[in-house]
Amino acid sequence: MPFPPLATAPVHGALRFRRVLAALACCACLPAMAQQAEPVQGPAEVDSPFAFHGQSTYIWQRKPSFGAAYSGANSLGTERAKSYSFSATLDLGLKLWQGAEFHFNPEATQGVPFSGLHGLGGLSNGELGKAASTNPVFYRARAFVRQTWGLGGGSEALEADFNQFARTVDQQRVVLTAGNFGVLDVFDQNEFGSDPRTQFMNWSFMTHGAFDYPADARGYSWGLSLEYIGDGWSARIGRFLQPLESNGLRLDTRMFEHYGDIIEVEKRYQLAGRPGTARLLWFRNKARMGAFSDAIGFGMANNTTPDVADVRREHAKSGVGVTLLQQVTDSLGMFARASLSDDKTETYAFTEIGRQVSAGGVLNGDAWGRARDALGVAVAINMLGPNHRNYLAAGGQGAFLGDGALRYGPEQILEIYYSFQPVKYLSMSPDFQYVRNPGYNRDRGPAKFYGVRFHGEF
Repeated sequence: MPFPPLATAPVHGALRFRRVLAALACCACLPAMAQQAEPVQGPAEVDSPFAFHGQSTYIWQRKPSFGAAYSGANSLGTERAKSYSFSATLDLGLKLWQGAEFHFNPEATQGVPFSGLHGLGGLSNGELGKAASTNPVFYRARAFVRQTWGLGGGSEALEADFNQFARTVDQQRVVLTAGNFGVLDVFDQNEFGSDPRTQFMNWSFMTHGAFDYPADARGYSWGLSLEYIGDGWSARIGRFLQPLESNGLRLDTRMFEHYGDIIEVEKRYQLAGRPGTARLLWFRNKARMGAFSDAIGFGMANNTTPDVADVRREHAKSGVGVTLLQQVTDSLGMFARASLSDDKTETYAFTEIGRQVSAGGVLNGDAWGRARDALGVAVAINMLGPNHRNYLAAGGQGAFLGDGALRYGPEQILEIYYSFQPVKYLSMSPDFQYVRNPGYNRDRGPAKFYGVRFHGEF
C-alpha cells in the first residue's frame, strides 16, 4: 500500500494538531467510562435494533539513524526520523430481519510514514496502510450485511463488539457476509496478534506475511464470504475485488475477470485441557501483474533497469498459510504462522513478503495483578522468492522495496509491547521493534523503532 513521499507540515501546526489528536484519543473513551460506571442493562442491549461503537488510535514512532552501504529510491532512510498515524472509526449498526444485521463504518485517518512507506517488508505501523496524508482524510471503510442461519447444536452468546451485535446464536451456523469490508475481518482471525490498534503494530503480524490478500490501499475491498461454523471445526470461502493497479486505491469491479479467492479450514481442539486452533488458508489472485523474470528479461534486452510496469499481463498468484493458536495457561496465549506464495509476480495488495515464519505470545496482566494489562512479544522471519530477489538485485523497484542493489538476507523482526489499560476502554502501549536486514539487505541496518500507542474505544 505505497504512497509518495509527503510534504512536511509546518512545525507549529503539527504540534498543535498532535495535541488535538491526543485530546481526541482520550475523549473517545469518555462515553465508555461513563457506560462502565452505569449498571449493565443486558436485555436492553440485546434487544436494541441499533449499535453504536467507536474507536480512536494514535501511534507515534521514532527511528534512530542507522548505517547503510548505499540507498535507493525506495530505501528506508538512514537518518533519524519520526512518524505518526491517527485513525477514528465509527460502527453504525442496524438489525434487519431475523439473523441479519447491517454495519456502516465511516473512518478518518491522518499520518506521516517513514520514508514514504518504503524500505521494509515488515513495515513498522499497520495503521499507516490507511493513513498517509498530513491532512485528515474521511472515507467509508465498511458497509456490509451479515446474515446468520442457525443449524442447532446448542447456543452461544456473542458479546456486543465493533461490527457485532450482542445476541445468542446456534453453535452450528452458516454466516454470509457481503458488501464493503476487509478480508481480515473474516479470515485469519488471531486473538493474540492481528490488530495493530491494540496488539502488535508491525505488518508482519497482521496476518500471514505472504498472504497478498485483495484490498485497496487502505486495506478494504468489496466481496462476499460464506462461513460454516460447526462442532469443533469451521470452513470459510470468499471472493473479493482486486485493485485496478498494484496497491492502488481504486478497485477493479470485473469480479469474474480479476479477483481474489480465499479458502480457509479451521479445527479447534484441546491440548492438555487448554483450547487451541489450527487453520489452513489458501489464496489465489487473478490480475494484470508484472512477473519479475519477464521484467529482468525485458531490461536485459533493452539495456534498461528492470521494471514490472513494462511487462504487465494476465497472471495468477497463489499461496498457502498455516496458523496455530494455543492457550498455554490462564494468562498466556501463543500463536505461530507459516506462509508461502509463489512470489513470481509483483506484490498487488499487501506487502513484499514471499515466505514467512512468525511466532509470538501475549501474557495477560493478571499474572502480576493488573488484569487489563498485557505484554506481547513476537518474532518474524520474512523472505523472498528467487525471482523477487534477482529483480531487486538488478535495481528493480517494487511497491515498497528498491535499494538499487541487494545483498540478500532474510528480514528478521522482533517486536515487544506493553499495553497499560487503566480502564476498560482506554490503553497506552509503549512499543519497541528491531529489524535486522531491513528490506532483505545485509548491507543495511539494523533499524530500530521506538513508539507509543494511545487507543480508546466505546
